[in-house]
Amino acid sequence: MKVRCPDCDGEIDVPDDAIAGEIVSCPDCGQEYEVYFEDGELKLKPAEMVKEDWGE
Repeated sequence: MKVRCPDCDGEIDVPDDAIAGEIVSCPDCGQEYEVYFEDGELKLKPAEMVKEDWGE
């Protein structure tokens, strides 16, 4: 399934068997998105970045 990147309008190929919480990335801009479903429709939201705390 193909969807448009919300950031650069590039084409993202999302697997047909994608599940909520899966991470996909845009091949054009590199932005990562989390897959979720709303009213049965596949949607993308920016993936949360986990930062290193380096023991702090």
